[in-house]
Amino acid sequence: MDNICNVTTGEVRLSYVHLFKPYAAMQGQEEKFSATVLVPKTDTATMGRINAAIEAAKQRGVTEKWNGQCPPVVPTPVYDGDGVRPSDGMPFGPECKGHWVFTASAKVDYPPEIVDKVGNPIINQSEVYSGIYGRVNVTFYPYSFGGKKGIGCGLGPVQKLKDGEVLGGGHVSAAQAFGAPQQPAAQNYAAGAGMPQQPVSGINPITGLPF
Repeated sequence: MDNICNVTTGEVRLSYVHLFKPYAAMQGQEEKFSATVLVPKTDTATMGRINAAIEAAKQRGVTEKWNGQCPPVVPTPVYDGDGVRPSDGMPFGPECKGHWVFTASAKVDYPPEIVDKVGNPIINQSEVYSGIYGRVNVTFYPYSFGGKKGIGCGLGPVQKLKDGEVLGGGHVSAAQAFGAPQQPAAQNYAAGAGMPQQPVSGINPITGLPF
């Protein structure tokens, strides 16, 4: 592997997370593991490594993919989160403001390793959702496919560092949706009877009628 094309980020935020099960945005497309990575613009060190990796990938494209010539314009996967999405010209979501944004993916044969902040594998899939913070290892590579040339981004291991506010499309647990589990109220037994005492008034939860 060409190490200069491989980057481990600083702390980033993850969105559109599909790390345990491959996903295709449209029917008929190839399913892949993927995540959108939000790099804070303040993290100039990470972006410096990413820009260097993209330039190295371009050089690989010239020698390996593009018949010795670099296209006048080389599409790259990194976008300005303060700008507009290339797909539809609409602004990026509010979570992208102040960030550089790119999507990394891996083929179904290469599921990414997912670990916690001390390096242990994460087994509980509900711990990994759109909105968490972590570090990501990615590799930039040249492609030439269907007459199109550019730079793609491959997804490697992902490390979760901490939880974050769930972003749209993320996993929501039952506790997040409905609140913490409630302990059942103690039965009110009539003294000496051993039978539950019927409330004097109220609604029968089964029939919906007053007791």
